[in-house]
Amino acid sequence: MALTRVRVYGFVQGVGFRYFVRQQATALGVSGVARNLPDGTVEILLEGKEEAVKMVIDACRLGPPSASVSKIVVERLKDGGGFTGFRIE
Repeated sequence: MALTRVRVYGFVQGVGFRYFVRQQATALGVSGVARNLPDGTVEILLEGKEEAVKMVIDACRLGPPSASVSKIVVERLKDGGGFTGFRIE
């Protein structure tokens, strides 16, 4: 499976954004990881069926109610990450 990297900008740390993504991804059978980066963004790696990954990305555009997403950047990577389940770092 292809791996997709999503970088989320805005007010996205300290508002439950990673847990929101995990909930969305798990419900759709998407594996991966979400982590806070030092610059205030959230990085998400997603692996799963293309339509399910797209749905998680669409959810990231909104985020949880307490978040404010200003922009997301999506990058398709060549190789899968071999994830099992979805974890938060």
